[in-house]
Amino acid sequence: MGSVHGHEVLHMMLESEEGFASAEALVAAIAARFGAACRFHTCSAEGMTARELVDFLAERGKFVPGGAGFNTELGKICAH
Repeated sequence: MGSVHGHEVLHMMLESEEGFASAEALVAAIAARFGAACRFHTCSAEGMTARELVDFLAERGKFVPGGAGFNTELGKICAH
């Protein structure tokens, strides 16, 4: 099984015009897109579950409030 970079999840979020009502909703969307068993990595961490990745991204301020929940914005995605 491969590992998906967290940037892919942030780009997936940008594609969602509605955003996400909760962290659980985002975790479910990640599982639907990448598979429930998928693992994720970032520039500084690896081997994360979808829930661990969501927590990791939230702790680093990658989400912005919007509507009835949250999303991200292009400026929150590092370009490397």
